[in-house]
Amino acid sequence: MRTTITLNSETHSFASYYAHVRGLTLSAAIEELITKAQAPPPEIQYSPNGLPMFVPSEGVVTAAMVSDLEEEAFDPKPFA
Repeated sequence: MRTTITLNSETHSFASYYAHVRGLTLSAAIEELITKAQAPPPEIQYSPNGLPMFVPSEGVVTAAMVSDLEEEAFDPKPFA
């Protein structure tokens, strides 16, 4: 379906940047963002001291895993 929409400049810049980074057309990027916005929010639990936490999922993050990630070379190009 073809539709014309009006976006403010900040929203247009964000959608254009998102499209560029993801390798999508602007239309596909906006459709993806709207689809993500319709998804239910992640379940959040609260710790005994009241801090919000995401519900634990598969696996455990170990200090060794974090250390391995810290040693990898960071390439900023995919984020530009």
